[in-house]
Amino acid sequence: GAVEILDPSTFIMLMELDFGLLTATGAGTAILDSATDAVTTTGGVLFVGGSPHAARFMAVSPARNVVKISLPKQAITLTRIGGTETMRLDTWSINGATTRNVVSREQFEFRVAGTLHVNANQVEGVYLGTFDVTINYN
Repeated sequence: GAVEILDPSTFIMLMELDFGLLTATGAGTAILDSATDAVTTTGGVLFVGGSPHAARFMAVSPARNVVKISLPKQAITLTRIGGTETMRLDTWSINGATTRNVVSREQFEFRVAGTLHVNANQVEGVYLGTFDVTINYN
């Protein structure tokens, strides 16, 4: 058997944000729904497969609390592995409210997604970036 002991103010990422597989014949966007993991595209961007999903986080509050989840306030840049090409990720969303009532020492989960801005003539490849999510325990 195995057990994991969690600090009473644990906050961890369970899954990274993933838009799945996209193709682009021109500029456009891919919008990932934080509640359903569905991808909607605009312009010359098409969703062609993969397993898209919002970033998933798990936290444990040290006490019965109102918690405030803060999403990024600005866009982040994703950069192609092995290159310098970039895309922008913004318009952050969360499944549910950013302010939540939570139970003491009981885990709660939430999901974060956003809008990916694909450029015209976007170079093929895998693009990576990082973003910050903060939890304030009131």
